[in-house]
Amino acid sequence: MEQPILQVEHLTKFFSVGPHAEVHAVDDVNFTLRRGRTFGLVGESGCGKSSCARTIIRIYEPSQGKIIFNGQDIAHLGEKSLTPYRRRMQMIFQDPYSSLNPAYTVGWSLEEPLRIYGKYDAAERRRRVAEIAEKVGLPAECLTRRPNELSGGQRQRVSIGVALIQKPRLIIADEPVSALDVTIQRQILELMRTVRDELGISFLFISHDLNVVYQLCDRVMVMKDGRIVEENTVQELFDHPQHAYTRELLSAAD
Repeated sequence: MEQPILQVEHLTKFFSVGPHAEVHAVDDVNFTLRRGRTFGLVGESGCGKSSCARTIIRIYEPSQGKIIFNGQDIAHLGEKSLTPYRRRMQMIFQDPYSSLNPAYTVGWSLEEPLRIYGKYDAAERRRRVAEIAEKVGLPAECLTRRPNELSGGQRQRVSIGVALIQKPRLIIADEPVSALDVTIQRQILELMRTVRDELGISFLFISHDLNVVYQLCDRVMVMKDGRIVEENTVQELFDHPQHAYTRELLSAAD
């Protein structure tokens, strides 16, 4: 059996909404993601999926629980101690335009992580940028363009390239195809599948669309009100849903 890359144990994230009130956006979440696998997290808007993702990657500070990444609990590490792990755990957002700097070219955006974290000279950075652009299907001429000059699908390819260029072991993809039309969705999903299979990267794939999850994921967990109400292989969950909420989601997808 593949070794786990990520183990989440009793993860909780609450936000204060007043002097004596809290909202539990993530409530006692537990799961294990194994190397080279794709784990889906589904649920309707507002159920806590994105909060869960941002807590795992430590954009949000967890309130309770463990986040064991590659054997190390990173849930409560300080910012300096987190740095080596941030390179190996990357995130792709729903809106690639907002996550790319509009003032700089695509080539600059792809090279920026190497300037920050890598010990590479300019020639090696350019070589790696060209290599990753080819890997994600970006024509060379795109490297000199700015994000607003690209299509939505091309911008999402750039975002995937920015994540990949640091050679991560885990990518958390938060609704990465929901803003794209069906044809472009299919291309991006195929790209993610290829990247997973060729590079052995694990994915936590977050979506409200069960049909998209079915195409890409090995296992899936269903979230409602911040809690995981069901987890199974994709095939078993689609064929034999156990929880009433899962059956509602499947009925809506049909």
